[in-house]
Amino acid sequence: MSLALTLVLIAFVVRLLQVQAVDADAYAAKAEQNRYVVHTLAAERGGITDRNGVALAASVDAYDITADPTMFTRKQLKIGDGPEQAAALLAPILGLEQADLVKKLRPKDKKLQYVRLAARQTPQVWTQIKDLKAALAKKAQTDRTTVNVLAGVFADPTTRRVYPNGDLAAGILGWVNADGKGGGGIEQQLNKTLTGKDGKIRYAQSGGRQVPTAGSTETPAVPGSDIELTIDRDIQWAAQNAITEQVMKSKADRGYVIVQDTRTGEILAMADSPGFDPNDLTEADPAALGNAAVQDAYEPGSTAKVMSMAAVLEENAATPLTHVTVPNRLHRGDRLFKDDVDHKTWYLTLNGVLAKSSNIGTILATGQLGRTQPEANRVLYSYLRKFGIGGYTGLDFPGETKGILAAPDDWSTSQQYTIPFGQGVSINAMQAASVYSTIANGGVRVAPTLVRGTKGADGRFVPAAQPKKTRVISAKTARSLAQMLESVVDDEQGTGTKARIPGYRVAGKTGTANRVDPATGKYKGYTSSFAGFAPADKPRVTVYCAIQNATEGLYFGGQICGPIYKQVMEFALKTLQVPPTGAKAASLPVEFTP
Repeated sequence: MSLALTLVLIAFVVRLLQVQAVDADAYAAKAEQNRYVVHTLAAERGGITDRNGVALAASVDAYDITADPTMFTRKQLKIGDGPEQAAALLAPILGLEQADLVKKLRPKDKKLQYVRLAARQTPQVWTQIKDLKAALAKKAQTDRTTVNVLAGVFADPTTRRVYPNGDLAAGILGWVNADGKGGGGIEQQLNKTLTGKDGKIRYAQSGGRQVPTAGSTETPAVPGSDIELTIDRDIQWAAQNAITEQVMKSKADRGYVIVQDTRTGEILAMADSPGFDPNDLTEADPAALGNAAVQDAYEPGSTAKVMSMAAVLEENAATPLTHVTVPNRLHRGDRLFKDDVDHKTWYLTLNGVLAKSSNIGTILATGQLGRTQPEANRVLYSYLRKFGIGGYTGLDFPGETKGILAAPDDWSTSQQYTIPFGQGVSINAMQAASVYSTIANGGVRVAPTLVRGTKGADGRFVPAAQPKKTRVISAKTARSLAQMLESVVDDEQGTGTKARIPGYRVAGKTGTANRVDPATGKYKGYTSSFAGFAPADKPRVTVYCAIQNATEGLYFGGQICGPIYKQVMEFALKTLQVPPTGAKAASLPVEFTP
C-alpha cells in the first residue's frame, strides 16, 4: 500500500510539473479562453414626442456585432485563413467590404480581444449570423474538416434610432451618428439628457459562450429622459407640405415656415424645404442638413417695416392717420430711392404706407424719429434690438445665427435709409416670426421655445423653465400696428390680399427683398416672404413664410407666400379650435385727399 501510494503521488507530481512547467504556455492559452469579460450595457436613448405625445424619434432593439480576434488565430482555429473565411460569410450579411472585416479580425495588436464589426444592426441581422454560427458548430461536431469560423463572433444588445415620420420635422430633430451621439438638432442640443448612463456586465466565458455557473456582476443601465416638444405634428405636417410644394413649384433654392403660439412663444411648427430623412443620411443632400429656419441669415425686406412703424408710433412721431406724401422718387444720401411700382405722387396715411408697402413712405416716416438722421438711426436701432434683431432667439439651437445688425454709427450712407425697409440688415426666420408674435402679444416679446419638458426614468414630467418675457412696445402701439396690418390684407390696395381667410380678421405683411447669393456675395434673385397673425383682434397664432430665390413664376411675397400663410393659418386655427371673433375689421384709411 505504501508503494502504491508513493507511485500515485509521483504520478501527481509529474503531472503537476507537466502542467505548470513543461506545457504551461499551452494550458495558459486554453485558460485564456475561459475568462471574465466586461461588456457595456448601452442605456436606452430617450424618446422625442410632439406636444400631444406622438412619437417623433424613438429607439428600437438593435445589436452591435462584435468579435474576439484572439479566437480567429491559426493556433485557435487550426487554420490560417480563419479571418478570411469569417469575413466572406459576414460581409454580405452586414453589407460591409470583406477586406475591412479581415483587418478587424486580424488586428496588429495580437492581444486585442474586442472589436466592433458593425454598429446598431437589426435583430434580423443578428439572428441570421446566430443561425449560421449554430449551423457551423453543429456540423463541426460530426465533420472534423469543418471549422466554426464564427465562434468568435458575438452581439452586444443596444438600440437603434428611428424616426417614424420620415423627414417630418427632421430639421428640428436632427439625427444620431454612428457613435450613438446626437449629430444635429434637438438630438445634439439635448444629447446628455437623452443619452442616459450606460451600465456594465462582467461574466466568465468559454469558447465564446457565457459560463452560467461562474457567476456574474451587473450594473444596470439608466435610460435617458424623454423630451416633449412644443411642436404639433399635424400643424408641422401642414406647414412642411405647403412649403415643399411651393419650393418645388417656384424652383426655389429653399423655403421655411414657422408657426408660433403668440401667447406662450411655443413653436407649433418649424418646417424647411428641401429637407432630409434622418433614417437614411446616405441619401441626404449635405446642404439640406440642419435647420435653415434658424441657420440662414438673409435680408428680410418689407416684413421688417412693421418694426419701423412700431418705433414711429411708440415715439409719438406719427399716428396711423398721419398724412405722408410719397413722391415717385426720393433722393437720400448717395441714392435715388423708389417703390416696387412706378407711380405718381401718392397721398397716403401712415397706415397706407404700410398697406401699400412704400419704401419711400417708410424712409420719410422713420426720418421723424430724431432731429438729425444719426439720431433717428440710433432710435430705430434701439427698437430693432428690443425686437430681438442682431441677437440669439433664446432657443440655443445648434448652428443658430443671430443675423447681422451693425451699430448705428457704423451704418453706411445708404444703410441708414435701407434698413428701415429691411435691406442692409440680416435676420433668420425665427427672429422674423418672433417680431410678429411680439406685436400679437400686446407688445411683450416671449422668447420662443421648442421644449415643453422632460420625463425621466421615474416617469415624472418636469416642465421646461418659463421663457423670458420683455416688453418691447406699449399695448396701445401693438393694437394700432395690428389694425394697420389688417389693412395690408383687408384693403383692396393692400399687398397681402391673397392671405385673406373667410370669417377671420387677419393681420399680415408682405416682403420682397433683394437677396444676397451666398456663393458670390452679390445680389441675385429675391427673398419672398409673408408674416402675420390671426385673429387680428384677439391673436392666437403667428405664421411666417419665406422662400429663397424663386426662379419660376412670380416672386413677390404676397403672391407666393401669401397663399402659404393662408393655407397653414387655416389649418392651425382649425386644429387649435380657434373661433372667429365676429368683430368687424378696423378699416383704417389708406389714402387722404390733399
